[in-house]
Amino acid sequence: MRPTIWSCLVILAVVRPAVAAAQTPADVAPAAESLVRTSSSHDRTGWIRALFGEVGRDLARLPSNDTLATLGLASAIAVAVHPADRPLTEGAAGSRALGRVFTVGEVAGGGWAHTAGAVAVFAAGTATDHGRVRDVGIDLVRAQILTAILTQGIKLPVNRTRPDRTRFSFPSGHSSGSFATATVLARHFGWKAGLPAYGFAAYVGASRLQENRHFASDVIFGAAIGIVTGRTVTIGHGDHRFVLAPAVVPGGVGVTVALAR
Repeated sequence: MRPTIWSCLVILAVVRPAVAAAQTPADVAPAAESLVRTSSSHDRTGWIRALFGEVGRDLARLPSNDTLATLGLASAIAVAVHPADRPLTEGAAGSRALGRVFTVGEVAGGGWAHTAGAVAVFAAGTATDHGRVRDVGIDLVRAQILTAILTQGIKLPVNRTRPDRTRFSFPSGHSSGSFATATVLARHFGWKAGLPAYGFAAYVGASRLQENRHFASDVIFGAAIGIVTGRTVTIGHGDHRFVLAPAVVPGGVGVTVALAR
């Protein structure tokens, strides 16, 4: 796989362009109110409401300048990459060496794996009465629900043919789910958890090309969906945030990292 392929995948860890890094007061006020409601419902009797009752509010919070900027940037990159979609996938899929590297991407990046992991975190927090762990688990589950709604809502009407000639290629669900999980972890725990989580999400995205299941543009837009859904369910969470912004580098594009406190 050429370095330019990795650049196409890494850029999709763009949480937002730098100009959109700050939330507007209109975004923060509803979020603070929602967090109060959610926190009060994270007890043993109210977990169902906490887990599923916020999904409607998540959908209402999803439209924002931040979401528009991230999806707009991802769309522009996907369009730019589109002419190279087939050569990139064919090159990755034809490599035996990469086949050995990306063997776990199919399973570890799947929606069932992310959902099972999220439920396990929530169950562990509930069983041990550890509120922070339970809250992270709830956000992880909500992120997967919101991601599935958006991803499938686009897949069905677009109905793009996959590289292997099956249906529903755009966007990549493995990528959206993986980047949603990474974004939730980054928002809760900062860059120490976020960087390896985003690295694994990029690995999953790359694996979709090697497995001949997706094009680079599918992965790019799927990653953006995961980023905006993860951000939406965690508005107001996290003491430390790191912002990834696009940068032009020799031979392609990449990302710059800045820590915001």
